[in-house]
Amino acid sequence: MSDATSTEGITDQADIPALPEPQVRERPAHNVSGGLALLGGLAGLAGGVGLIFAGAAVAADHKGAGSTLLIVSGIVVIIAALLTMCGLNTIAPGEARVVQLFGRYRGTIRTDGLRWVNPLTSREKISTRVRNHETAVLKVNDAYGNPIELAAVVVWKVEDTAQAMFEVDDFLEFVATQTEAAVRHIAIEYPYDAHDEDALSLRGNAEEITEKLAIELHARVEAAGVRIIESRFTHLAYAPEIASAMLQRQQAGAVVAARRQIVDGAVGMVEAALARITEEEIVALDEERKAAMVSNLMVVLCGDRSPQPVLNTGTLYQ
Repeated sequence: MSDATSTEGITDQADIPALPEPQVRERPAHNVSGGLALLGGLAGLAGGVGLIFAGAAVAADHKGAGSTLLIVSGIVVIIAALLTMCGLNTIAPGEARVVQLFGRYRGTIRTDGLRWVNPLTSREKISTRVRNHETAVLKVNDAYGNPIELAAVVVWKVEDTAQAMFEVDDFLEFVATQTEAAVRHIAIEYPYDAHDEDALSLRGNAEEITEKLAIELHARVEAAGVRIIESRFTHLAYAPEIASAMLQRQQAGAVVAARRQIVDGAVGMVEAALARITEEEIVALDEERKAAMVSNLMVVLCGDRSPQPVLNTGTLYQ
């Protein structure tokens, strides 16, 4: 379903473990456009190479200490230019860089393009694109104890890169495990088919159940900085060992429902026929004749086979 924006009242019902408060939150890292840094680094490389060649020329002509100074300066400039260029990062749309300096979180870069940060920092790439996770077909018992099979697909994305990187060990595995736990919990909370017409069931109330699944998933993965966009059941069926018996039960229920509708319609038709006969005074009917007409009409309207007419040449009482 759509974004789960509130989990109040759900955590108590869903039996979700109380997760610790996050220690870090995402914040923007200090960074600048990488174009100037790239030009500066290339200029430094060119200048360093020039100094080295100049030092070599001076050494060939005069063999003085100035040549050594030029060569050393050129090497230092080249090293500084290379170190500066190590701070360049190419960031594609839908990606981010989590920046750390000596183990401390310094922020996240989300601006796409060529960016430059402190070259002494480490930068971990993390995708912020929308992702799918589809569970395997799980076999669980529903609220009535019947074994069923179900699977679900969850659409999600990383919303807080700092929490995804530092609050859980592996946020991909965390989302997969919590999704399976939520699907199993929802399955055991509701029956596949409800005996009571007003009760929720997995098959009859798919929209409501998937909304509850999305809310529970949001509560479970919120600690990892993940936002659930949508969740859907992709497979829902009785387990093979009871599928045939449950199919017969469903067929019997369908037959009973159809019979009930036929009887309701037949009663209305008989009532309308008697009312019209009485209103238009087509024939005077006493209670016994009305009972006989009702019986005949109900047999005709509710029977499985076409009625066989019987011609009565006498009276009703003969």
